[in-house]
Amino acid sequence: MDALEKTWFLELYERHVDTVFRVCRTYLHNTADVEDATQNVFLKLLDKPRDFESSEHEKAWLIRVAINHCKDVLKSSWNKRSDMEGIAEPQAPRSDPAETYDETLAVVFELPENQRSCVYLYYYEGYSAAEIAAIVDKPHSTIRNYLSDARKELRKRLGGGFDE
Repeated sequence: MDALEKTWFLELYERHVDTVFRVCRTYLHNTADVEDATQNVFLKLLDKPRDFESSEHEKAWLIRVAINHCKDVLKSSWNKRSDMEGIAEPQAPRSDPAETYDETLAVVFELPENQRSCVYLYYYEGYSAAEIAAIVDKPHSTIRNYLSDARKELRKRLGGGFDE
């Protein structure tokens, strides 16, 4: 990798690492798994570099890869083992800003997986329902339903004053 490629990759990494980390966090709950998944997403890009049309295109690609990777991790035989002989997963606190959550985000992470990822992408990353549908490869109406159901649940959990 030459200096120009290295600079490009580092700049891309800095722009999107927090987003990829938070997307992985919506699927995986163990901090170590989230960190590994984030690293693997960027390693996939490093392994097979590609040209992107825009910053939004690279962000959407990274989010899609992160979602697919996390789903693969969840399907793996290691994660399907029901009892790890009482070994608890460590939840070591991180000191970087990617781990700074407000109360609402903490509740979002408790939503069912389909709602959690849609709410995160809609409210925290600023994607429209149509854009989320394209990223997660689901019909637009399904995404709207996930968002509607999630809003109802968030209102229940956060109180009637929850604003959309």
